[in-house]
Amino acid sequence: MSNLIKHAEKELKLAGIHEKDADYDGMLYKAVMELIKVFSKQGHSGFSANRTLQLFHKVASFENLLPLTGKDDEWNEISDNEFQNNRVSSVFKKDLY
Repeated sequence: MSNLIKHAEKELKLAGIHEKDADYDGMLYKAVMELIKVFSKQGHSGFSANRTLQLFHKVASFENLLPLTGKDDEWNEISDNEFQNNRVSSVFKKDLY
């Protein structure tokens, strides 16, 4: 068992995340440990581990890695002349033509 897995297991248990009366009935413990095991198997160095975590956090949080371009393929028409961006769902535009 890797040091990372041991550390995660210890910290999550100390915080009570594994308990049935914890948030989501303790299921967060299992979910986090699954991610930790995959991450641990990948064998990252310090730099690649940090970069992987940064990228994972952004995409898992539905954040963009690059700015919106405004190109036509980024928009879905939701009603006559109203469009919603398909990369950031809180962004809308109206076509005035």
